[in-house]
Amino acid sequence: MANSDIRFIYENDEGGITIVTPSDKTNLTLDEIKAKCCPSGKTVVTINKSEMPSNRNFRNAWKLNNNKVETDMTKAKEIHKSNIRTARKPKLAELDIEFQKALETSSSTTDIVSKKQALRDAPADSGIASASDEAALKAQWNTSILGDSPYS
Repeated sequence: MANSDIRFIYENDEGGITIVTPSDKTNLTLDEIKAKCCPSGKTVVTINKSEMPSNRNFRNAWKLNNNKVETDMTKAKEIHKSNIRTARKPKLAELDIEFQKALETSSSTTDIVSKKQALRDAPADSGIASASDEAALKAQWNTSILGDSPYS
C-alpha cells in the first residue's frame, strides 16, 4: 500500500477537520509522517483513502464521527445558502438594471419585482431546512431562478 492511500485526520481549532495526505516521495514511515505533520495534542485518526467521501461539494462541512468522515448537515446547509447568495448576486444586479429601464419607459415592473423577490427568498426555502442528506440538499437548487447547479 502506498503512503498516499492513507489519510491522517484531526479536528482543527476552527471547528473543522484537517486532512493530511502522506507523500509517496519520502523515506519517512507513516508513523514518522504522522508525528511530523500532525499536532501532538490532537487525536489523529488514520483511515484509508477509499473511506473518504468522494464528493467534495461540502468539504468544509466534514467532521469526524466515530473515526469516520461525515457531513455536518448544519454546516452544509450554510454552505448551500452561501452558494445561492453567490449565484443570485449578478442576477439581482441584472434585474436592477431591468427595473430602472422599466421605470424610465413607464413599463410594468411587476414581473421584475417578482423575480427579485424569488431570488431574495431562495436561501430561506423550507426544503433546505428539511434536507436530511447531501443529495436532498443539492436537490434544493432552483435552476429556474438560480441557473445551473454548482453540484452538477
